[in-house]
Amino acid sequence: MVLTYKKAGVDISKIKQSQQAIGKLIASTHKLQKKAKIAHGFGHYAGIVEIPGGKLLATHTDGVGTKVIIANMMKKYNTIGIDCVAMNVNDVICIGATPISFVDYIAANKNDATIFKKIVEGLVTGAKKSSMPIVGGETAIMPDVIDGKGFAFDLAGMVVGLVDKKDLVLGNKINVGDVIVGANSTGIHSNGYSLARKAILGKYSIKDKVKGIGTIGNALLAPTEIYTNPVLEIIQKCKVNGLAHITGGAFTKLLRLKKIGYEIESLPKIPPIMGLVEEQGVKLEEMYKTFNMGVGFCVIAPKEQAVRIKSIFKKHKIQSQEIGKIIPKKGVFVNSIKIA
Repeated sequence: MVLTYKKAGVDISKIKQSQQAIGKLIASTHKLQKKAKIAHGFGHYAGIVEIPGGKLLATHTDGVGTKVIIANMMKKYNTIGIDCVAMNVNDVICIGATPISFVDYIAANKNDATIFKKIVEGLVTGAKKSSMPIVGGETAIMPDVIDGKGFAFDLAGMVVGLVDKKDLVLGNKINVGDVIVGANSTGIHSNGYSLARKAILGKYSIKDKVKGIGTIGNALLAPTEIYTNPVLEIIQKCKVNGLAHITGGAFTKLLRLKKIGYEIESLPKIPPIMGLVEEQGVKLEEMYKTFNMGVGFCVIAPKEQAVRIKSIFKKHKIQSQEIGKIIPKKGVFVNSIKIA
């Protein structure tokens, strides 16, 4: 059987239609606040408002999706908070903003202080790696909303970032001939888990051990890499035309920067856990549209900047490589396969 994200219950095309409808509605609120002028609204990696003093304030909110199910199955809760922080800070830095504060939201079907402490330990670990304070949060106990046997929960957060106008990166300056430098991922990160679970857990148990992978549950729980510090250093020291966090929609995300051509042809070896997903009947095109395939973050810059960009990632102990370039033909092409 051929497995797809749609068959796993996530229809990306339908979700985009919903997002477009939502975008039109929220646009009607953009002129309500006289003290903050909207600089960039719905549709990019962060919303941006200009605040008194000429600074730009960026905000973004995100969760960890159905990765919480894996945490529950493994009874391991001390890394899921890292994912929550990563999914927020990795997005807000895509417009050049420095994360300056974070709040979290935990919704659960019952109170369990021991588990909550473990979740927050992960949040703190992620915040420290991002050099960003957690300034508040909310814990909601909602047994009628959060369903599940035993303990069940959801986790989300919101980040605030600051950026000067001169440092703003929106992708509009991307040019044909620019290179795409891809920073390696640590695994599946926090997207595509509905498909990954359907593919892998249809054959294996969560605690099965597979050669080259180890315990499946541990591989699925590998925390999302946090790219904050190297990317912010790259912005300051290199000429950068575009930044992309490779999450839901995988490499199709690149088109939100600029409607141009993205040719990707030199991906690193994919993490073994993704290879296991593919082996269960997921076509390569679907993999490129759903999973990061070993690249968690992309920096788009003039070719002469590539060496310095890679050296900064290396300094922060993250491997990176040139994975492609910008071409005139519109779309996203991965190893000659058009995915968007």
